[in-house]
Amino acid sequence: MSLIVQKFGGSSVKDAQRIRNVAGIIAETYLQGNDVIVVLSAQGDTTDDLIAKAEEINPKPSKREMDMLLSTGEQISVALCAMALEAMGLPCVSLAAWQVGIHSTSVHADARIKKIDPERIQSELDQHRIVLVTGFQGVDRNGDVTTLGRGGSDTSAVALAAAFRADLCQIYTDVDGVYTADPRVVPNAKKLPEITFADMLELASQGAQVLHNRSVELAKKYHVNMEVVSSLKNIPGTKVKEVIKLEKTNIGGVAKMDNFARFSLVGLEDCPGVAFKVFSLLSRHNVNVDIILQSVGRSGSKDISFTCPLSSLDDANRAIKVVHDKFFGNED
Repeated sequence: MSLIVQKFGGSSVKDAQRIRNVAGIIAETYLQGNDVIVVLSAQGDTTDDLIAKAEEINPKPSKREMDMLLSTGEQISVALCAMALEAMGLPCVSLAAWQVGIHSTSVHADARIKKIDPERIQSELDQHRIVLVTGFQGVDRNGDVTTLGRGGSDTSAVALAAAFRADLCQIYTDVDGVYTADPRVVPNAKKLPEITFADMLELASQGAQVLHNRSVELAKKYHVNMEVVSSLKNIPGTKVKEVIKLEKTNIGGVAKMDNFARFSLVGLEDCPGVAFKVFSLLSRHNVNVDIILQSVGRSGSKDISFTCPLSSLDDANRAIKVVHDKFFGNED
């Protein structure tokens, strides 16, 4: 008997038919004699719909209240999927992150998982129940709900797999694996039967939508056995592992980035410690920096550019003002 963590994205549970399909996949895994922990995202466009509802009330709501609102999407998914499994006569229970004990930092909209209490989930597994857990969220030291930011459900699944030393963590999506490029953009892109953590992390960091980079980092750190498979086609997917056998190649894959902003700091003093001070300030303002570019210093000055998700734009603008005031004073 193995312990398997299965994560299903929003498109995989977008309507009743898809939920029944997902329940069938879970049931097949469970009836093979495995313990199963399931992590679900919000259905289809639910998150976008909730954001639109918030904007109808308040164009700039607090991140805490947005986390309270957005966390309801995953609760709907796990409850509906549990109902589908109950209709099949299978024992199951749906749990929110706060019930499970997924503890996080207090950075609303971009929290990090700190630890997971094993007691509740293990108790349910010991009673041979399928455990369905809300992805994308945690609870901070004050008992407030937090969300984990872009790709948070992937991170939830891998964190649970690591905490329970699962034999396998399966990430189910509406594509059938990891490709050398986005097949919707590059028609002749090829599916990879396996990919290293390092290459997957590079693709994820550069905008590939299959896995979020934070989940890949966690999987690599805790040696999680991971694979990306389709929830719509019963075919082999892509295994993500430490080392693979490959013919020598110069390019492993191509990705593009959407919904990112780029900032450039031009004319910084070219001396040791400046970059550290800049990014320390950004970190204190909870700005999630993705890519950093630094120019070669000349004439005593250098330039630093970085990107961040558009979701962090307000925080980044505030942080950049602090950086500007610190390093450039009142210059325009």
